[in-house]
Amino acid sequence: MDQTEHLKVAFITPEMAPLAKTGGLADVTGALPKYLSRSGQLEVTVWLPFYREIKKKNLNLKLVATNLKLDIFPAESQKNFSIFEYQTEDFKVYLVQNDFYFDRDYLYGTPEGDYPDNGHRFAFFCLAALTGFKLINWIPDLIHAHDWQSALTLAYLKHVLATDGLYQKTRSLFTIHNLAYQGLFPPEILGQVGLPGYLFNPEDMEFYGRVNYLKAGLLYSEAISTVSPTYSQEIQTPEFGFGLDGVLRKRSERLFGILNGIDYQEWNPATDPALPAHYSRQSPAGKFLCRQELLRSFNFDAQSKQPIVGLVSRLAGQKGFDLLVKSLDEILKRDLYLIILGTGEKKIQDMLIQAVRKYPQKLGLKIAFDDRLARLIYAGSDFFLIPSRYEPCGLTQMYSLRYGTIPIVRSTGGLKDSVQEFNPQRLEGNGFLFEEYETLSLLAALDRALGFYQQKPFWAKLKDNAFRCDFSWEKSALNYYELYLKILRF
Repeated sequence: MDQTEHLKVAFITPEMAPLAKTGGLADVTGALPKYLSRSGQLEVTVWLPFYREIKKKNLNLKLVATNLKLDIFPAESQKNFSIFEYQTEDFKVYLVQNDFYFDRDYLYGTPEGDYPDNGHRFAFFCLAALTGFKLINWIPDLIHAHDWQSALTLAYLKHVLATDGLYQKTRSLFTIHNLAYQGLFPPEILGQVGLPGYLFNPEDMEFYGRVNYLKAGLLYSEAISTVSPTYSQEIQTPEFGFGLDGVLRKRSERLFGILNGIDYQEWNPATDPALPAHYSRQSPAGKFLCRQELLRSFNFDAQSKQPIVGLVSRLAGQKGFDLLVKSLDEILKRDLYLIILGTGEKKIQDMLIQAVRKYPQKLGLKIAFDDRLARLIYAGSDFFLIPSRYEPCGLTQMYSLRYGTIPIVRSTGGLKDSVQEFNPQRLEGNGFLFEEYETLSLLAALDRALGFYQQKPFWAKLKDNAFRCDFSWEKSALNYYELYLKILRF
């Protein structure tokens, strides 16, 4: 990296691991700033709402400012906010506190559905962050906003603060982690959150009669990135574009795909405290003990030689569970165990619970969010199944490869960019892919995988290839740094 560049970059994000997390977005915004900061070229701060989940962690916080007001919000309780600072090992996190909006049981909604005032909550957060930059006297060179909850930062920057000299040189990058979630609200919300009514037109934030927050990120940023090269192409098509493919095609010159990484310190079978035994590429024996422990956890025979296919996922249609449920009878005709961990849509949960009753000797299921068990599944399984309908990046295939477990995935998005079909002639590749979203295609990939499991030399090579993969954040962080430099030259 060029020593002459020293940039100030502000991440605006609705979640960040380990402080507040619902999915992969939090992993990215927890890891990427760390690796960017370590490069020595950037000063990174992360801004997120001060949720109840964060309060429970009793962090060592410093109060930066209190009794601040955003006058465009109606009631007194909705105007006031404070800013707290939390110092991680590598960068500072700023928490926007407004208990009316953020002191709730969940981040975005209850199991019954989204909070009805999400449009106000995240508009407040975006405007408060922009106000916060001035208060701490730290104006970023570049704002890196993530997903629809942060997109209004860019609308305020362009349409409300355009005349504010402080932000004259500030550039922006908007990252789409999943285009399906867009933040759609009624037209009157624009006035309620202090944005001009003229933005309600098809060239701006209007979207089929509603206001689309994510669209603001796509239109008002200097550049757009998404979380894998293949997904950046897919979202420009009607099939994966969720109504925004036209907007994305128009901006295709400024659309970049950078594959996410994973934190190789955090995810390491040689040191992972969640595992009953440690192992590595050089000394893989501990993996067998993890396998036995996993079988015991689901009351299966710990001495069994049958392969284990693991699956850790949100139980959602996007993740391919309609296809999985449809294919279960065929999958479980094979000599294998299928072990599933996750929470999600009630309909899918109920179908899986029914399937366990039918196949108690072969199907293991736990409906929960359980990080310790997830890690045991990554380590103890032989294969890891990801049948997603679409997958912007996917991190679980990277975790499984890190733990020497072979992915069987649908060829879409980041799965296609990170898993290569095993080639027995050249002894290359790290997994198995299927194209068509149908049972026969999934079963063919599964059967190819099981065939190599029976052939010891091929199986050993496959596992070695998995261990050798490098999806560390260092690589992705360098790609982001280079993109930041490019944006500043636009």
